[in-house]
Amino acid sequence: MPARRLLSPRAPRRVATVSVHTSPLDQPGAGDAGGMNVYIVEVSRRLAARGIAVDVFTRATSSDLPPVVEMTPGVTVRHVSAGPFEGLGKEELPAQLCAFTAGVLREEAQHEPGHYDVVHSHYWLSGQVGWLARDRWSVPLIHTAHTLAKVKNAALADGDRPEPRARVIGEEQVVAEADRLVANTEEEARQLVDHYGADPRRTLVVPPGVDLDRFRPGDRAAARRALGVPADAVVLTFVGRIQPLKAPDLLLEAAARMLEDDPALRDRLQVHVVGAPSGSGLEAPRRLEELAVRLGIADRVRFLPPQAPDRLALHYRAADVAVVPSHNESFGLVALEAQACGTPVVAAEVGGLITAVDDGVSGVLVGSRDPAAYAAAIRAVLARRALLAAGARRHASAFSWERTADALVAAYAAAAAEMAAGAAPARRERALGALWPVAGTQVAW
Repeated sequence: MPARRLLSPRAPRRVATVSVHTSPLDQPGAGDAGGMNVYIVEVSRRLAARGIAVDVFTRATSSDLPPVVEMTPGVTVRHVSAGPFEGLGKEELPAQLCAFTAGVLREEAQHEPGHYDVVHSHYWLSGQVGWLARDRWSVPLIHTAHTLAKVKNAALADGDRPEPRARVIGEEQVVAEADRLVANTEEEARQLVDHYGADPRRTLVVPPGVDLDRFRPGDRAAARRALGVPADAVVLTFVGRIQPLKAPDLLLEAAARMLEDDPALRDRLQVHVVGAPSGSGLEAPRRLEELAVRLGIADRVRFLPPQAPDRLALHYRAADVAVVPSHNESFGLVALEAQACGTPVVAAEVGGLITAVDDGVSGVLVGSRDPAAYAAAIRAVLARRALLAAGARRHASAFSWERTADALVAAYAAAAAEMAAGAAPARRERALGALWPVAGTQVAW
């Protein structure tokens, strides 16, 4: 039998993006909104700029939300009714996936066949929906996990709840069914292969980007004046959701250790925590403030709500050091944003942060959970700040959303061509089979 000829890849005309549990319209840094929201917003904008229409399907969380919102020309957010509007936690959403999927399929059914060329799902809940849409529409499914239950459970913070078995099974199903798996880093690609049996031939490494126009170096003194920060302050900044996984408590403990070692620093030190309680952090929303009191540094810590992007850039510029002490990160966009503003980073040596931070060049990676180790790393960065600030901007400049979008369009087109030619790789059985070696994993750029 002659070999099938692959069709020449063609860029899609319209992409169905699925983000069940959080909307790209939500403010990152609170609730379930974080780096994934930024990713979807930035990629969708770049796709639209290339003439590719994007429909983002997300669950309606309020009866006041309009069914359809134009986020930007070419990008439409569609609010799908599935379950109660308010008060439904992420852990309760699996029960609403049938209703959500029905809403997505109903929208496509109003158009001529072939309305969407590809489905791109984000997070495992969306992957379950995307898998069914793919089968109904006969278009490829591209999936980005963003976080993985098995990896998260292996690096839990003390007292944090493990991800449930249902999520693990759901992720295994999506990994088995997706036409392409998009990993943020080579480490994540290895995790998909080693822990989930992903096929390396369908696993791509596509690093996220950063908006280098918005997040750029600026006048630090002017940024401090705008934020009411003294010119001579030593500012340590945490940005993100306040929950055990992100470990902002480690920054507070490190700051307390710095004051123990150098009491003269007390009048100048400021710790800025930018974000809101989220996830299991909602169970004790004042825990971090209470910790600051117990450590005797409450007067040195400023708790600030999540910030709009332009305001957030001011916070990065005003900081001496950005600190990202997470137990795990699939990438760590906060670290990249800070570096793009010329602010060096002290970060945990875990997950995607190993890629997001160039150790010794744009900041320092810490392989310990000991507050003393973080205090030492922060002091080391402060001593070399000017040199590391220049390295931070150089490192961040290697990442851009344009490159991310280009790699995704290529992945969409290749997967569609394979499907059209009947040449998509054979899927493994849903029961776990043999694991593939990671050596075959593709790196998109």
